[in-house]
Amino acid sequence: MSEATYAPSPVLSVSPVVLPSPGRAVDLQVRVSAPVTGRELPIILLSHGLGFSNNLSSLNGYAPLANFWAAHGFVVIQPTHLDSKTLILPDDTKAPHWRSRAEDMMRILDQLDAIEAAVPQLLGRMDRDKVAVAGHSMGGHTASLLLGARLTDPHDGSEVILADPRVKAGVLLAATGRGGDALTEFTVENYSFFLTTDFSEMTTPALVVAGDKDASAFLTVMGPDWHTDPYFLAPGPKSLLTLFDAEHGLGGISGYDVAETTDENPERVAAVARLTSAYLRTQLHPGDNAWQTALEALTTSPNPVGRIESK
Repeated sequence: MSEATYAPSPVLSVSPVVLPSPGRAVDLQVRVSAPVTGRELPIILLSHGLGFSNNLSSLNGYAPLANFWAAHGFVVIQPTHLDSKTLILPDDTKAPHWRSRAEDMMRILDQLDAIEAAVPQLLGRMDRDKVAVAGHSMGGHTASLLLGARLTDPHDGSEVILADPRVKAGVLLAATGRGGDALTEFTVENYSFFLTTDFSEMTTPALVVAGDKDASAFLTVMGPDWHTDPYFLAPGPKSLLTLFDAEHGLGGISGYDVAETTDENPERVAAVARLTSAYLRTQLHPGDNAWQTALEALTTSPNPVGRIESK
């Protein structure tokens, strides 16, 4: 890709693109956002969290990130997972969908031809060898599974391995951490699959983004450090971006002017978009210096939004 590809570009966004999904409660709906120009565009699969809003936990959320990434040379594909409030499904279908979420992401990669057919402006423009996953909160858990994290199925005790070799890099945003005694009683009762989370085989390169004020007290007894587990408990290569004074919304990444954001900060959101974009550019295009340039800008800023460490 040429440097010109990375300049902000007008963005096209198409939704819903419906992917046939036999065996799923409903067909998978996705939003596809991409720059109107450029070829050999890398792909980011973006998994939504759960949250309180009705529509952000769907293909309609995370516009501050999706729009920025698309404007800077990525094809962003956002699924609506089965636990989204936008879907009218029986209660037993809307249980925590740790497995089906990961399968949704794989289904997208299986059906890139169908996506091109539905969005003809993209025909022949995606670089299918350059795929990244990203996710916020529960979406971070989803992304971590594709990156190599493992767990034990609470229903049958089997080890679950959902790593996908097509995924070359990831971004985990306020993602969930380890299980065991780090969890609250509420989490154990309602999200028992978190109990056995294991990052020791999560070998795919990833950037973990965590807020130093993100206590998530209803999920963990460990405080903000819990969200750094995917960095400290996984093998390298990994990087950790710790955002100063950031809470679970990381300044408001889940949508524009979202009332449930407890730490609204447009500068922080812009920094997350900029730094994650730079990280993925360098990971997917070895030799691209976007990440090094972003690091230098962060470390030399008189008022940095956070700090970065790597291993």
